[in-house]
Amino acid sequence: MNRRTRQPQAEPEPAPVSAPKRSPRPPSKPKHKQIISTNVLFLIVLAIVAGVYGLVVFGFYEHEESTSNSQNNKNQGGKHNPAIESKQEERRMAKQENNNNLRGGQQAAVDTTQYPFWRDLVVKLGTMSAADALRELKEKDPFGVRAFEQALLDQETNLGRLLEHDEIEALFPCPSSRITLPDQRNLQKARDFRNNKPGTFLFFQHLRKAGGTHFCSLAQANLPKNNVAQYYCMPDMKWSGGKKAGYLHAWANDEITRRMAEEHSRIAGNEWDWFDVEHHFDLPAVFATSFRLPLNRALSQFRFECVEDRGCKGLDVETFWTRREDLYNVYTQTFADTPKTFGKLRKAYEGIVPDADQRRAEIIGRALDTVAKFNLVLSMEFLAYAGPLVDKVLGFHDTSPLTKRVRPHINQAKRNDGQEVNALGAAGINKASWDPEQYLSPAQYKIMSEHLALDSILTDAARRMFLERLICTDLDE
Repeated sequence: MNRRTRQPQAEPEPAPVSAPKRSPRPPSKPKHKQIISTNVLFLIVLAIVAGVYGLVVFGFYEHEESTSNSQNNKNQGGKHNPAIESKQEERRMAKQENNNNLRGGQQAAVDTTQYPFWRDLVVKLGTMSAADALRELKEKDPFGVRAFEQALLDQETNLGRLLEHDEIEALFPCPSSRITLPDQRNLQKARDFRNNKPGTFLFFQHLRKAGGTHFCSLAQANLPKNNVAQYYCMPDMKWSGGKKAGYLHAWANDEITRRMAEEHSRIAGNEWDWFDVEHHFDLPAVFATSFRLPLNRALSQFRFECVEDRGCKGLDVETFWTRREDLYNVYTQTFADTPKTFGKLRKAYEGIVPDADQRRAEIIGRALDTVAKFNLVLSMEFLAYAGPLVDKVLGFHDTSPLTKRVRPHINQAKRNDGQEVNALGAAGINKASWDPEQYLSPAQYKIMSEHLALDSILTDAARRMFLERLICTDLDE
């Protein structure tokens, strides 16, 4: 228990000795020191009053704003008001930044030279509305791949030929800021595959109408015939008794590994299932995939299935798209391994589900993390230039199939368009494809583009990965 220390009482002073009486004097004027003390006291009191008044006014307006926000929310039937919430969030962040500055606790500047910076960019784009994200990609080209592609198309068209490697490098010099650093691939598995280590194989995540048949032809040109499954490089067609092909998500790793080894298969295509993020990377495999511009891919699938009458009869593109919600952001769903509940990402973009922007951010971030671990990431528009990278990663020396037009089930609907051989690279792919802006109405172009906005973000990031790995020589394979 604390006790107060008693202060010793001061000794009484001796009574003053009375002085002889003198005649009274007139009262003296206040001393200068006393005048200063009075003025200081007045200023202190005035400052206190002003401070109290300021606090009262601040509290009043804070209360008024809070009441106004609450009333606005009530008027909207309990729905969130994005404008108000954004304003409140900006104020909160400003206060937090000010507090950090006052404490001297400012965070270190973000390292813009490596993967975390690029991942943050992808996630930020994912939180935007579909229209805003697409506008950002088109107008600012944050990944630098759109300006490159346009320059590539111009030069291919003007020269009438494929560009040499040094010409490609002139258009896209190895950048100092790299999405591929630090390298997240398992390089040892790639070496094992190149060295024909028993049990190793090539896992190909086949994105439909994005160069998958090209890739199977590439494997057939470089692997012994008995190492490649007869049905488009999909060994599970045999495993399922001819019922299914390209559904590897349903098979356990041990079962895939055992069957691949027993049958001496060296490539496994997974076309109809998502990539199993939690398990597939544990397989004794090197991983490859190929992207294509999302809207071009979607329109190509409509052409393949409906216009050329492969199971889709009499549907126009508008009807086709409303019935195929499974194709909305299909790249992102594939590499994020989302549950197959079709249309969820459409609802997320339209704000139908709670915390839609955060859901999109989580999905696109997870998808990018997956793609960054793939040993070989190709872009269909740039396949003609992928030969050196394919040879380096897979040890496939015959890369001629990359410049040959290969279409699945071609006997069902032949195309006599003179595009059997691609002699113009990206310009050749462009010539053989339907132009979405010309084929689709403006309204349908907007609808489909926005339903593929996440895929557009992921594709731009993947194309940058391809170009960095093609051009930069310091990435060890």
